[in-house]
Amino acid sequence: MREHDFPRAGRGNRRNRFDDDELTFEKSYAEEVEWDETPDKPEFGDRWSTWDLSTPTERGPEPHPDWLVTELAAVDVERGVLKTGKEADVFLLHRHVPGTERGCLLAAKRYRSHDHRMFHRDAGYLEGRRVKESRVNRAMASRSAFGKEAIAATWAAAEFGALARLWEIAQQLDVAPFTPYPVQILGTEVLQEFIGAPDGTAAPRLAQVRTDEAGLADLWSQLVLGLTVLARAGFAHGDLSPYNILVHEGRLVIIDLPQIVDVVANPQGKRFLARDVHNVATWFTARGLSGVDEAAVTAELMAEAGLRT
Repeated sequence: MREHDFPRAGRGNRRNRFDDDELTFEKSYAEEVEWDETPDKPEFGDRWSTWDLSTPTERGPEPHPDWLVTELAAVDVERGVLKTGKEADVFLLHRHVPGTERGCLLAAKRYRSHDHRMFHRDAGYLEGRRVKESRVNRAMASRSAFGKEAIAATWAAAEFGALARLWEIAQQLDVAPFTPYPVQILGTEVLQEFIGAPDGTAAPRLAQVRTDEAGLADLWSQLVLGLTVLARAGFAHGDLSPYNILVHEGRLVIIDLPQIVDVVANPQGKRFLARDVHNVATWFTARGLSGVDEAAVTAELMAEAGLRT
């Protein structure tokens, strides 16, 4: 069974045997899923839309954008790889309703399973990030096979939750969203707004952008506003650089937030926040933008987050 062949209600039934006490799988998912019949597949495309497989809390904030296809008759078509990484691969997905003009492009971020290279330097990011079951926390700490799967799920959930929270805050503050819209999460797959052209050309990274000082000043202003919203929510990106910031039609968009840091709960929160500012401030200064005060921005963000400098 391919990764994207998900079962659907009414299109094949599955029976999962759970432990009565902890509601956890007794064995691996692959061993435990039993099929009564082979689920049907769309005549065209790689899979049916997975929209109805996510619960309401596993979908993006309401109201959903007009461009988002939520019809259950929709199908998902893989259009290629957008990005590969140590922790996850990102695919371009076209979700559309056959026979209509309803369609949208999505970025499908799929976190790697434990048999692939796992997350590098993740111990610091995981501080302050725990789950309810102590046995899962122990498994994550020991990096067992089960623990690595739990870590992958934790990173996916952290990214989706952060995107949803930041989108909501931006809406409340009536400022332009500076992160992609989080469409849904299903297991270790996070679907989000594709940032780029209708033909599937992804927006360039900040590191690739060439502009004059006025353009740099505008991008810096957008970035500081985005970091302020992050800090006000109690977060630091954790690994911010010109390589995980996109620029699309003048709009600056921060991506790759699985390592997002709760600056209050994480003992290293201040360090992560200061490092984020240093990484981007250094880039803007090197590109010729004057007046970038790294220390002042860092102090302002820490104040927004309620941290003592």
